[in-house]
Amino acid sequence: MKDFKSRKKNEKHKKRMKKFSKKFFIILAVCICVIVLCISNYKNILRKIYKTDYSQYVEKYSKENNVDSLIIYSIIKAESNFDEGAISNKGATGLMQLMDETAKEVANNEVMEYESGSTLYNAEENIKIGIIYFSQLLNSFKNLNLALAAYNAGYGNVKAWIEKGIIKDDGSDIENIPFKETNMYVRKILRDYKIYKKLYS
Repeated sequence: MKDFKSRKKNEKHKKRMKKFSKKFFIILAVCICVIVLCISNYKNILRKIYKTDYSQYVEKYSKENNVDSLIIYSIIKAESNFDEGAISNKGATGLMQLMDETAKEVANNEVMEYESGSTLYNAEENIKIGIIYFSQLLNSFKNLNLALAAYNAGYGNVKAWIEKGIIKDDGSDIENIPFKETNMYVRKILRDYKIYKKLYS
């Protein structure tokens, strides 16, 4: 009698375990499918955040000025998040957030037509002038980190920091950049640049 009852118990236990196993494997299979879908869509999701809008202009003028287009997308993302009508509280305008005085100087040097108050709202002109200006900073400092710092804080400030020994001329100590905004700006763009390279290189 005891043997009969224990057999019955064992059979019930085995049935329960079989049901549990089936449910477990179904749930596991669903989870694996979700994970696979997420991984396959991971790049597409990130590409919606790290955009390459205005690529016809970015690629064209980056190539002309020997600048990596991915660093330009990183700058545009940080500066305006691809809003061609953006204007900062300091008066920087458009996609690459250029100051009128700086843009006018670049345009004059390049013998380009320039109208204060309108040229920088034109996506192509803004990107063209912004890339030329950034390439000039790269050529001056021979260093990406310092060029980014100068794009945000101005050429004169970065030059003065180097001369005073606040930062090194090889850009290896960006943590010492004295302007908090510029310090964070350089770090953010370098981080985004790495992401852009992983997504698009």
